[in-house]
Amino acid sequence: MTTEVFLTRTAAFLPFSPVSNEDIEDVLGRIGGKASRARRLILRSNGIQSRHYAIDRATGRLAMSNAQLTAEAIRALGDIGPVDCLATGTSLPDQLMPNHAVMVHGELGWPRLEVVACAGICLAGTTALKHAWLSVRSGDARRAVATGSELASAVMRGSRFEAELEHKLQALEERPELAFEKDFLRWMLSDGAGAVLLEREPRGPLSLRVEWIDLSSAAHELPVCMYAGADKNAEGGLDGWARTDPEDWRRESTFAVKQDVRLLNENIVRATLGEPLAAIVEKRGLKAADVDWFLPHLSSGYFVEPVSRCLEAMGFAIPRERWFSNLATKGNTGSASPYIMLDELFRSGRIKPGHKLLMFVPESGRFSSGFIYMEAV
Repeated sequence: MTTEVFLTRTAAFLPFSPVSNEDIEDVLGRIGGKASRARRLILRSNGIQSRHYAIDRATGRLAMSNAQLTAEAIRALGDIGPVDCLATGTSLPDQLMPNHAVMVHGELGWPRLEVVACAGICLAGTTALKHAWLSVRSGDARRAVATGSELASAVMRGSRFEAELEHKLQALEERPELAFEKDFLRWMLSDGAGAVLLEREPRGPLSLRVEWIDLSSAAHELPVCMYAGADKNAEGGLDGWARTDPEDWRRESTFAVKQDVRLLNENIVRATLGEPLAAIVEKRGLKAADVDWFLPHLSSGYFVEPVSRCLEAMGFAIPRERWFSNLATKGNTGSASPYIMLDELFRSGRIKPGHKLLMFVPESGRFSSGFIYMEAV
């Protein structure tokens, strides 16, 4: 026997004041004292106008941990009472062990409860949401909190790349910026956290009944595209940090976030939207007319048109006035982005009873995707 599950509260936490495009390199820091050649091109393409970093501008050091960011987002839910399950998702926890969820639990100081940490990249927060939803749906928990959070600046600051720059100085004389796969992500990713409360009954003026959450992976057919803590080997596979000499970790920026842009552009729309959505349409009988709000997690404004064309080609066109995104003002916060996006729309007053929401969350790690379908009550 299953029970209905309602998303009753949303919250987001974005550290410090917004950082404009002109100030971004001053906050993150320059590599080798030189401005990036790629920055302006990438910012013009991705459409992001401002974002947030948990960086103390006076010292250039991190002012908060990922666990602290997450705890702040949960506190922003307000007085929610006892919780039976806490499920967290993040790309970059503060440490290898213990897991992110127990560190967040420790920050909150809540009584004993089930805590679950979901790994991944952009889909990690959605995976956490599914665990929390299933916990309530199965009757195992009365109330659950799910989160997505990112502290991307921890590995994006310029100082993190100084050793690699010095190591490769001779080879980089004609091209002083880092390899594009590393440099371009410095202007794409930022910090933030979001949280939602799930319950068995609706509450307050607006609740969203979570109808279903579908996740899928295309790793059976596609290689790694986005990664950290590893380096690509000659065969195209990954050599993880544990198989790499410690002296090479800094010289090769092993822990930097890297992405194969060519592989991304060739596969992201087909593998994370077109094919899995077609399967959902067949499985659930979903139609574009059943979607009042489409919330796509877009890593860059560059993908707006490809996503739109894909939807049109499969007979699932959704008018742009029914799309919602805050990428331009909140930035790409990875697994936190869906939460931060939903929080803004939830609080806007634009969702009316009976409205149906479809959230789309792609991940380029090895091309996974998630779809969340909810109805306002």
